[in-house]
Amino acid sequence: MEKKHQMGFLRLLCRIVLVLAVIIAGFFAWLTIGEYRPQSEESLEISGEAEKAIIPGSTLRAVTWNCGYGALGSNADFFMDGGTSVFPSEKERVQENLEGIAETLNSLDADFMILQEVDRNSARSYSINEEEYLRNQMNDPVSDFAYNYKVPFVPYPIPPMGRIESGILSMSSAEIASAERIQLPVPFSWPERLGNLKRCAVVNTLPVSGSTHSLVLVNLHLEAYDDGEGKAAQTAMLKELLEEQYEAGNYVIAGGDFNQSFSSADLSLYPVKEGMWTPGIIEASDFDEGWQLCMDPSVPTCRSLDQALDGADLSQFQFYVIDGFIVSPNVTVHACHTENAGFENTDHNPVILDFTLN
Repeated sequence: MEKKHQMGFLRLLCRIVLVLAVIIAGFFAWLTIGEYRPQSEESLEISGEAEKAIIPGSTLRAVTWNCGYGALGSNADFFMDGGTSVFPSEKERVQENLEGIAETLNSLDADFMILQEVDRNSARSYSINEEEYLRNQMNDPVSDFAYNYKVPFVPYPIPPMGRIESGILSMSSAEIASAERIQLPVPFSWPERLGNLKRCAVVNTLPVSGSTHSLVLVNLHLEAYDDGEGKAAQTAMLKELLEEQYEAGNYVIAGGDFNQSFSSADLSLYPVKEGMWTPGIIEASDFDEGWQLCMDPSVPTCRSLDQALDGADLSQFQFYVIDGFIVSPNVTVHACHTENAGFENTDHNPVILDFTLN
């Protein structure tokens, strides 16, 4: 009798294991079938009305800012950086952060705004359409949006991150003639690839008055959590893209969150502490003479999310300089500076570039 009970238990256990295996296999099949697979190049929809023209010789302003999907304010930590939170902010705080981001952007009075980590419909930001909100707060400028993170359900950690629809948003007071999403190399293989970003660069082409050439404004957000090869491959592809546009006679400005520091920036104020995430380095010497790699290390552009900023000992806190601009030789850079927004509404500070097209 005891042997029969043991056999019955084993059969039940086998059935349970088989059912779980079928469920898990079905889940990964669902993710695989629905995987976001962008083309190598895709044209983006452009909306909004232009207010001004781009005139050579006039001083223009661009700002780049990683918005931390409205949830990574001063109260937040995040599990991928060594913290504990998956959903770091309540819905009310996300709304407050978005209001603060919009208020800061309006105060900077920029002609061009290139933003990263802007959610459209994500569980982590309570399904708030942040792209629509920010466009409305900027009085509906000319804009385009490209997904770089689109997963129906991210199954990790516990509790899981769930649905994510996020990307990069470009806004301009001048006409954008075309916007192309360029897929960058993906360093992850299946199945890790299913829950990861498909990072891209958006090439915005803007007409310049009285010129047959264009201002090419590139919005980007490069790899963060790879082993380094992904960053290197994406940076190499970006460099080739920028050089091709410059050789075609265009004015070229690439801005965003590089998740890397420029070798030309003095980073002595921000030594990386033991055990902390370490950004890659983009060597200025890899670019031809005249190219300008612009970062302002007087103020950090990013802070670690291993702990909340509120109440922390800032002398022991980890800060980084990983946001900035790469500018072609035919553009005069008047200033590049990091606006100290105090990381109140996102884990990044905005970086501003004042420039003139020669």
